[in-house]
Formats: sequence, structure tokens, C-alpha cells
Amino acid sequence: METIVWDEKLLSVGVRQFDEEHKELIKYLNNLNDAVKSQSSHLVMEEILLKMINYTHYHFSNEEKNMIHYKYPEYETHKQEHESLIEQVNDFYKRLKSGKTSFSLELLRFLYDWLIKHILGTDMKYKDFFLKAGITI
Repeated sequence: METIVWDEKLLSVGVRQFDEEHKELIKYLNNLNDAVKSQSSHLVMEEILLKMINYTHYHFSNEEKNMIHYKYPEYETHKQEHESLIEQVNDFYKRLKSGKTSFSLELLRFLYDWLIKHILGTDMKYKDFFLKAGITI
């Protein structure tokens, strides 16, 4: 997989905090990709994935708090997408810990696709809402 490079024009959702958090998620994903490519130890890859999972929880919480605070009309749908991803990644992590699966290009493709599609699709839906409300935090 190729490294994801942050592109402000393409990926920015117009809210500084969320952009910075998206950059951090991309960094974790790129680190995991590098670890898989270099055939790092299972433990190293597991550690990166766990950090990414924990940071994802943090980021989703921040988005959702702001959506509630500013009464974003698509909050429930957005939250459901967050919950679905967390469930899928947690399931993979449990299977990984139990030895039922291993790191693969399939996992990386899923994470890449999800992150980019989520930012470009679901997150971009709130861009205009927050910009019209004057929120750029």
C-alpha cells in the first residue's frame, strides 16, 4: 500500500481540531503499513494498531461532543458509522490477540478505505454545517 500524504485541499474538513486528529490517524495507519512492509514483529504491529484504536475512540468522542453541542442534524447517522467501525476493528483486534487472524494487506486495505472514505464522505458532510456556524476550532 502507498503512504497517505495529507492534502489540505482534498482532506480538510474545515475544523482544525478534526484535521489534526485525522492527520494523527493517518500517521498511525502509515506506521502500521510501514511495519507490515518491513515485516516487523507481530508485537510491534499489534502495538501500533492498539494505539490507532485508542486514538480513534478519542477522535470519535471529540467529533460527537461537538456535533451534540452544535446540534449537527446528521449526528445519529454519523455516530452509527463510528460505532460500526469500532465494532469491526475491535473484532479484528480480538481475533488477532487470539491467534485466529494475522496482519495482512486485507486489514490495511480495510483501514485505508475506511479512513479515506469516512473523511471524504461522512466527515465532509459536516464541513459546510460547521463552516456556516462559524466553527473552525
